[in-house]
Amino acid sequence: MRTVHLGPLVGLMGQFMLVGWLGERFGLGPVGCLAGVAYGVVILLLLVRGLDRAGTTTLGAANAVTLTRATLVGGVTALVVDGFVRAVPVPVTAVVVLAAVALLLDGVDGQVARRTGTVSVLGARFDMEVDAYLILVLSVAVGRSVGWWVLLIGAAYYAHVVAGWVLPWLRATVPPRYWRKPVAATQGIVLTLAVSELLPAPMIIVLLTVALILLAESFGRDDLWLWRRIRQPEPQLVWIAARG
Repeated sequence: MRTVHLGPLVGLMGQFMLVGWLGERFGLGPVGCLAGVAYGVVILLLLVRGLDRAGTTTLGAANAVTLTRATLVGGVTALVVDGFVRAVPVPVTAVVVLAAVALLLDGVDGQVARRTGTVSVLGARFDMEVDAYLILVLSVAVGRSVGWWVLLIGAAYYAHVVAGWVLPWLRATVPPRYWRKPVAATQGIVLTLAVSELLPAPMIIVLLTVALILLAESFGRDDLWLWRRIRQPEPQLVWIAARG
């Protein structure tokens, strides 16, 4: 491992330490521990690849914050997988605390990047992937008690990625829109509330339904914009037709 990849390596070490602590504190089974460690290894490999492609030698402060978030999400992964495999209740307090801190830090990395002038494509993609994966894991945790329809929330982003393999126009860049960030944050907050079981079940179902509707609206608006874009003829072709 080259020194330029010290940041991701430190993140992996932090993942090992967190999973080990969760194992001692909550008695994680081998599958849960393996899931947390495997997640950390995947993050390491993907981040190293991203750094190589970006031609950068360090993570930077903003990406370090995102890596901290990713490590916390790895802890959530270990706890949720362990509860699912062993068919035991997940440690609610631990999952809620880890997820809540990860969500709070979601607003920090972007601010750090803007204030330090280190906004990058890698940082934006890293942040987005961590958000999407946390929502997926939380939807699995909530699905056990509320119903597996909640997985629609967690799977929406990944379904969109797969659809882009079939329909390349879905992979085009859409204009910046602030509304996407609050919608993504809403998914995480509502799912964390659902895990905490602090609210009555009917209210949780209503909140989850609203969150799903907002998510569908956000994806649907972007996809509609992309669809209209490919339906519009190129200006040059219109000019040639007029000349002909």
